[in-house]
Amino acid sequence: MKATESNVVNKVDDEFWMRCALMLAQQATSVGEVSVGAVLVLNNKVIGIGYNNSIHYHDPTAHAEILALRCGGKILRNYRLLHTTLYVTLEPCIMCVGAMIHARINRLVFGAKDKKIGAVGSFMHILKYPGINHSISVTTGILNCLCSKQLSNFFKQRRRIKNIVFNK
Repeated sequence: MKATESNVVNKVDDEFWMRCALMLAQQATSVGEVSVGAVLVLNNKVIGIGYNNSIHYHDPTAHAEILALRCGGKILRNYRLLHTTLYVTLEPCIMCVGAMIHARINRLVFGAKDKKIGAVGSFMHILKYPGINHSISVTTGILNCLCSKQLSNFFKQRRRIKNIVFNK
């Protein structure tokens, strides 16, 4: 299959926005949260950002995706986020995919797969469940190596700190 001009432009845009999500993931790491970042884009403009903040907010729903969707809803003054694309460094969980369906996002782009709880193909695929009333276009593996490395470095650092604290 030949790469069309549209596909090339999409890949460049996808990589650009995923790098933005990676910067947000780094912010999560810097405050001790699991290293996941998300950027919500409409017409090539950011309308929502988020990074994991469940620990800080004492809120199990404060995932990067949810925070980006909330921000987008406030910007658009609507809970329907039509024609938007959500970029996330890690494959979303069941909760986040459910929120994306309710928000009616157009497209999801994610970097690393999550075999433990990924709900867009790795552990399960919510979007292929019969009866789901909204279709979301999915692109996977954008900057996969960088996204995976970000997460693995976070967990290595966390284990190192845990070993220092508990081995004294």
